[in-house]
Amino acid sequence: MSECKLDHSQEDVKSKYESQAEFLPEEMKPLFNQFFAKEHTQDLLNEVFHLLKKYDLASEEEKSERTNRLYLVLKNV
Repeated sequence: MSECKLDHSQEDVKSKYESQAEFLPEEMKPLFNQFFAKEHTQDLLNEVFHLLKKYDLASEEEKSERTNRLYLVLKNV
């Protein structure tokens, strides 16, 4: 994934999540609900945004990597 210099707000991340939710594993959705109930650092918001960005268009291998990374982030916040 390319580095982005933009900072994404929690609303940006939520919007991106909502646009990609149908492509994400069902068991990940409650973790996102917990994620959005808390405040997070800018770095973490940016990371989650970029993991979600174009998730639906990623190759199966890329999706698997992103899914694993999202689980790691969501279960540790």
